[in-house]
Amino acid sequence: MTHTQPDPDIFLYDTMQRQKVRFVPTTAGRVGMYLCGPTVYSDAHLGHAKKEVAFDVIRRALMHFGYSVRYVTNITDVGHLQNDSDDGEDKLLARARLEQLEPMEVADKYFWSFVSDMDALNILKPSINPRATGHITEQISLIEELIARGHAYASNGSVYFDVRSWPDYGKLSGRKLDDQAEGTREEVRGEKRDPRDFALWKKAEAGHIMRWDSPWGVGFPGWHIECSAMSLKYLGEGFDIHGGGLDLQFPHHEAEIAQSEAAGHAFARYWMHNNMLTINGEKMSKSKGNFTTLKDLLMQHDPMVIRYLLVSSHYRSITEFSDGAFESARSGYRRLGEALHEIERHLPTAPAGNDAALDAKIAAHRKAFEDALRDDFNTPKAIAALFGLTTDMNAAINAGPVGAATLDAAREVYRTLGGGVLGLFSGTSTGAAAQADEAPVVDALMELVLQARQNYRLNKQYAQADELRQTLTRVGVTVEDTKDGPRWRK
Repeated sequence: MTHTQPDPDIFLYDTMQRQKVRFVPTTAGRVGMYLCGPTVYSDAHLGHAKKEVAFDVIRRALMHFGYSVRYVTNITDVGHLQNDSDDGEDKLLARARLEQLEPMEVADKYFWSFVSDMDALNILKPSINPRATGHITEQISLIEELIARGHAYASNGSVYFDVRSWPDYGKLSGRKLDDQAEGTREEVRGEKRDPRDFALWKKAEAGHIMRWDSPWGVGFPGWHIECSAMSLKYLGEGFDIHGGGLDLQFPHHEAEIAQSEAAGHAFARYWMHNNMLTINGEKMSKSKGNFTTLKDLLMQHDPMVIRYLLVSSHYRSITEFSDGAFESARSGYRRLGEALHEIERHLPTAPAGNDAALDAKIAAHRKAFEDALRDDFNTPKAIAALFGLTTDMNAAINAGPVGAATLDAAREVYRTLGGGVLGLFSGTSTGAAAQADEAPVVDALMELVLQARQNYRLNKQYAQADELRQTLTRVGVTVEDTKDGPRWRK
């Protein structure tokens, strides 16, 4: 059951403060979250899955603990240059040329591809999903504020943030300005006062398709400015949580903080970053040949197994993708799903009443789960609590009839915590919730199958009985012969 009053005892790791701190929202009972979204120029990859699942669980947990959450995640469809800096071609333009499409065709194609992948992973849709190209006016206004305050300057049709005018630049990552590399490109050095200054607005050269009018000439926004403009617009001054991958901490998030605060706006109060992932022990890289898109992965694995693998490691830990990791995730998810299935299977015929001792164990596992999430959203410990519940429920069901009220309480823990918070038991037709919904039909069919096998054995048609059992084994159904008759489990 979701908490009716916001929980005051949630602690999170704030990257800015470099420690766990108690979470206190700006407005009681309400949370404003901003997550840096994808640049929609190609299909989503595993890194997107890690980030999106991590913050989806954080959002779900806050909602479970009684908070109303406005969750904003942007879509970058202009301004993200290939070198993640101020030189190179716009990633959307490069892909548009490669696929012989208009840039907005590319943006729409990969936006909907991203949405499809996130739906498969059971990611809740954002409250607001703003696009950079839809907020050019807000970005220009913010740049004008920075120029007026002396923290930005126009140069040859472009506008740059003057990092030396803002002494706090580098406070998130801990990089002192004088220790940062200055770079050597002469054209960048000549256009900027300092090579470490970053672009707020870029002049559109002749033939550049994506272009807008501005006070400084025809051009397009830099990569960093969109997130400041859109987060402030939809979440307001001093909003609660800004999230993103660890790889965005510098320079992207550092630039967001500098340009927002230099313009006179209170910015994010808590900064949260998810760690990266490895594939067979190595960082994912196209050059290493281990680059995998989510679409490829979804063709090989149940989406809920992928999600289980992601939540089985802490969001601030590295997640390993390998055959062994997937096999372990598949086994773990199957065990939890089977436990829920068994509860659903026994509920219709369970006797009335409850078991007080088992109820106490269920409540203890629920508390352990919630305490784990209160402690910086520790999903591995939360899953461990579900396994503890699974062990107790399996033992109780095997020992004899369990009261309907107790079974229902256990089912509610799986569905509310495992499903509602971790997002594991819904969102896919192969998920445990769907299996549970089909339980009455499956049970009736299995009763007929087991009766047919029993008839074979009574008529000494052992070959047919064994063949039927082997067929069930091949599709993942185990038949056990007990003193009380045959039993089956998936």
